[in-house]
Amino acid sequence: MAVLVTGGAGYIGSHMVLDLLEAGEQVVVLDNLVTGLRESIQSPAEFVRGDVADTALVSELLRSRNINAILHFAGSVVVPESQTNPVKYYRNNTANSLSLFAAAIEAGVKHVIFSSTAAVYGMAERIPVVETDPVAPISPYGMSKLMTEQMLRDLSVAHDLSYVVLRYFNVAGADPEGRIGQSTPGATHLIKVACQAALGLKPELKVFGQDYNTRDGTGERDFIHVADLVRAHSAALRYLRAGGESDTFNCGYGRGSTVLEVIDHVERASNRPVPYRFAPRRPGDIGALTAGNAKILERLDWKPELDDLNVIVKHAYGWEARLAEKVSGAGS
Repeated sequence: MAVLVTGGAGYIGSHMVLDLLEAGEQVVVLDNLVTGLRESIQSPAEFVRGDVADTALVSELLRSRNINAILHFAGSVVVPESQTNPVKYYRNNTANSLSLFAAAIEAGVKHVIFSSTAAVYGMAERIPVVETDPVAPISPYGMSKLMTEQMLRDLSVAHDLSYVVLRYFNVAGADPEGRIGQSTPGATHLIKVACQAALGLKPELKVFGQDYNTRDGTGERDFIHVADLVRAHSAALRYLRAGGESDTFNCGYGRGSTVLEVIDHVERASNRPVPYRFAPRRPGDIGALTAGNAKILERLDWKPELDDLNVIVKHAYGWEARLAEKVSGAGS
């Protein structure tokens, strides 16, 4: 029996593959390498280059590799881009997910863990937000994920399929041992870009909005270490295999940091200034969003181990510095 990881060459997916391998799982990675990198996949995981929308390929993989669980990371994740190119997001995140789930049902796959987002909450009515709060996405990205959540609910009622939806807040950091990290060219994650600015790889960091109702006027987010996040997926997989009912969980620490606070942490970790300038708010951005995480702490065998922004930034900066050294060495 094996586990299929879609998008396993991407940032979070590659960390998930590493965690599964360390747990002794047989892992098959399906990734089209549009944003993922082949070198991010650790051995002995099997890599198959392809798209989740390729029903023939997916069906063949599910049957020939005896897949019993799918961890679904493949998709598009940039909120502002979803505002200007919604077709891409509804195709990649919603339509392609339906194709994957249909193939899974046909092949008799029992468990699916879906990578969703806190963007489904939109302008949350209270902070921290909990899983039973209203969902009202304000971006095509958030709506594309919410629609996929609903598809999973409907499919699980009609078929022998159980699922866990994990709503991510803001994922950051890198493997604590420095083996992998966020390597996707052009990635827009705040902490990554701030580290790049500190290293001189970007001329500046744009801070979008300075008039939010937060401690310093900049956006506030709940940052979760990528290693803690993938351990939540492993806990969800154990939960489903033990007979747990389909459910939805927030993945965050329950407290937020503002953009200016992140910049301060990067400056301290790097001992370098982070050049930045303020820019207007972007469509789809919200002021503050943090996770109510009591449910996941209570129901899954998961407890954060790296819930410290200093640690998150240290690991992220260390990875960016290594990438910079690699590029510098290649060009010398």
